[in-house]
Amino acid sequence: MVTQSGQPNRLERRKARTRAALVRAAQSFLAAGKLSVPILEITQAADVGMGSFYNHFQTREELFEAAVEEALDVYGIALDTLCENLEDPAQVFAQSFRLTGRLHRRNPMLSKVLINNGLQLARSEKGLAPRAHRDIEAGVRAGRFDVRDTELTMTIVTGAAICLGQLLHEQPERDDAEATDQVTEDLLRMFGLSADDAHEICGRPLPALDALPHTDTAA
Repeated sequence: MVTQSGQPNRLERRKARTRAALVRAAQSFLAAGKLSVPILEITQAADVGMGSFYNHFQTREELFEAAVEEALDVYGIALDTLCENLEDPAQVFAQSFRLTGRLHRRNPMLSKVLINNGLQLARSEKGLAPRAHRDIEAGVRAGRFDVRDTELTMTIVTGAAICLGQLLHEQPERDDAEATDQVTEDLLRMFGLSADDAHEICGRPLPALDALPHTDTAA
């Protein structure tokens, strides 16, 4: 419900804040890998009442799905903004993957949400998967990529992104930028780019990371 001026009224603003608090709490539990946490514990972490939970979600699983999708979409929109002026689809894919690799150290919570929900990440209609699929298909249409089956290619890309993130968490001494760029270069070569072309693309400067989510919350 909105006021005559078109602005949400006080009740709607309060409901929105409650939903956002529940989503943030869910994202923190997802990042910790706590998928079976009781709803009461989620509401306590969000500092809202149990009744408020059921005003927004029917089940814990429904909340977790919303938490993952919103985290992915916030990040995906930021990537779109940073890549909107690029014309070469190979560079669009590479820049998105290189920035995502750097996310694992920049925003550990969002990183762990992605890692701990890898299968959902691959199937989601929001966030990274559909954008990567879009960029790969654009590369094929432009003759930049030689990919026979985009679905199989997406399986490899998703696995690479998740395993890279896990490795960077397990090896904090490893240079995340160097590791990410190496994986990106290998993916581009798998897509059919020459070694020199892939290396040159992955050596290009990246845009400022300020547009990417970097706070302690996942969205």
